[in-house]
Amino acid sequence: MNHNINVKDILIIGAGQLGLAVLNALQPRVSALGGDVTVLVSPDSLEHGTTPTDESLKRFSDQGVKFKSFDLANINHQALVAFFADFNTIINCTGFVAGLGTQKKITQAVLEANVARYFPWQFGVDYDVVGIGSGQPVFDEQYEVRGMLRQQKNTEWVIVSTGMFTSFLFEPALDVVNLEQGYINALGSWENKITVTAPEDIGQLTTEILLESPRIINEVVFVAGDTLSYGELAEIVDNTTNKRIKRHVFNLDWLQSELAKNPDDQMLRYRTAFALGDGMWWNIDKTYNFKKGIETKNTKNWLIEKLA
Repeated sequence: MNHNINVKDILIIGAGQLGLAVLNALQPRVSALGGDVTVLVSPDSLEHGTTPTDESLKRFSDQGVKFKSFDLANINHQALVAFFADFNTIINCTGFVAGLGTQKKITQAVLEANVARYFPWQFGVDYDVVGIGSGQPVFDEQYEVRGMLRQQKNTEWVIVSTGMFTSFLFEPALDVVNLEQGYINALGSWENKITVTAPEDIGQLTTEILLESPRIINEVVFVAGDTLSYGELAEIVDNTTNKRIKRHVFNLDWLQSELAKNPDDQMLRYRTAFALGDGMWWNIDKTYNFKKGIETKNTKNWLIEKLA
């Protein structure tokens, strides 16, 4: 088997928080190796069909990155397959914003297009452990995507498990840490743990994993910026803000009862799933970045930067 890395015809799907982080890290490395990167964005993200409207993306266009657009939610399946067939490697950074079913749709098209190498949108928790029935349907779909990849042999895949984005932990809508109002809601218990990684670190580590030689093939690769309990998180927030924040626990029974009343509340679904505990964290010493000696930003350092 040829274990060389092919940097020709790389596609990044999405240019949101993660897609931009991957592009920032990957583009200079790939360019130096004589490769090329294309980014797939929504139609309203381009003017004249080729030029990004977003200033943060225009500089990449000047550096040779190509931008393509179409509506992932509504594109014809065969058109998607035909588009993907032009690429050797696809990195899926779309997230869940495109709606339930999108990840299976994209994965099926990647496989039918016989793309050589695929990094699916699995930048999250350990879906093998979480399995089906977490209360969060998009987690169920992620588990099913893994099954689709493992049941075929033509497309190599690499899953980068990152845990929760560190920024999401402090997102007011998630209602775990609310810095403005000065409180923390532990999900499940104070002993429950969570693994988090900053998006910029995910971009850097995904680049390293993609370019690793010999090539990583059909593996789940764990990375992490930090693994900590909600109790430890509360102490970090206290010490970093020099205030004692208010504490409360959303226990699993209460979350599940609330979810039964409000089944369409997506953030409540996330809170309920994370309260399960299992599959939401892993030890730092099993991660790619620990084994390679690559420094990442822990929760305390991320918070210090945010407050600054």
